[in-house]
Amino acid sequence: MAKKKKRKQTLADKADKYRLYQRSVQAADYEVEFFEEVFKETFSRQPIVLREDFCGTAAVCCEWVKSKKKRIAIGIDLDPEPLQWGRKHNLSKLSKKQLKRISLVQADVREPGETPADLIAGQNFSYFIFLTREELKRYFRAALDNLADEGILFLDAMGGSQTFEEERQEKRKVGPFRYIWEQKRFDPITHHARMHIHFQFKDGSRLNQAFTYDWRIWSLPEIQELLREAGFSQVEVYWEGTDEKTGEGDGKFKPCREAASDPSWICYIVAIKKKLT
Repeated sequence: MAKKKKRKQTLADKADKYRLYQRSVQAADYEVEFFEEVFKETFSRQPIVLREDFCGTAAVCCEWVKSKKKRIAIGIDLDPEPLQWGRKHNLSKLSKKQLKRISLVQADVREPGETPADLIAGQNFSYFIFLTREELKRYFRAALDNLADEGILFLDAMGGSQTFEEERQEKRKVGPFRYIWEQKRFDPITHHARMHIHFQFKDGSRLNQAFTYDWRIWSLPEIQELLREAGFSQVEVYWEGTDEKTGEGDGKFKPCREAASDPSWICYIVAIKKKLT
C-alpha cells in the first residue's frame, strides 16, 4: 500500500499568535513615553509604579522596567496562557535587576492590589469585556482604589461609523504577514459586538480567529460619565492630530473637548485621581 504523504507545514502552522499580536498591535515603547509625559504634566514628577491591567504577555510591563532603573511594574490578567508566554518570551529578556522589579499576577483586575500604582494602563480596549454600566463602573472604582493618592488610569477607546459595520475587514501588511481585523457582528440595540483577528502569510495560509473578542462598544460620553461617577476628579480625552500632508493621523495625542467626525478613530482616555484637600 502506498504511504500517505505527510502534509507540509504551512507558515500558519508554525506561527506564534502572541508574537504576531505584539508585532502588529502593540507599541509598548510609545505607550510608556505617553504615560510618562502625561503624568509629568499632571503631577510635575516622575511616575514609579505601573500596573498593567489585562496585561496579556506583559509587553508594557517589560518596557516600563527597562525605561528607568527604579521603576516597578505589576501585570494583572485572568488568563494563565498569555501570562506564561510573557514569562517565557518577554521577561526572559530582562536583566536580573529588572526582573526583581516586575511581577505578574493571575487575578481579576477588579481585585484589590497590594501596591498602590502611580499609573494603571487598561489598553487594547480590554475593558470592553464589561457589558453593563454596573460592571464597568465596578472596574473603574477598583482602578481608583488601586491607584496611589495621585495617580492616572489610562484607557484607549475606538469608534466611528465603520466600527458598527458587520462583516467589515481591515487588512494591514506587517513585515512578512498580513494583520486582518474583522468586525463579525454588531447589535445596534445592545452595542454588543464580536471581533476577530486573523493573520495571513505569504504562502497563502491563514491563522484564522487567532483572537476573538465579545465586547460592548462603549461610547466616549458613557465612559467619561462612568469614570466621574466612579470618583475620578478629572477625565480628559486625548485625540490624535492630523498630518497636513497626508490627511492621516500624526501619532500625536492631545486633550480635546470636541473633534471632527471620523468614520474610524482611536483615542486615549486619561482619568486622574488627585489628593483630597
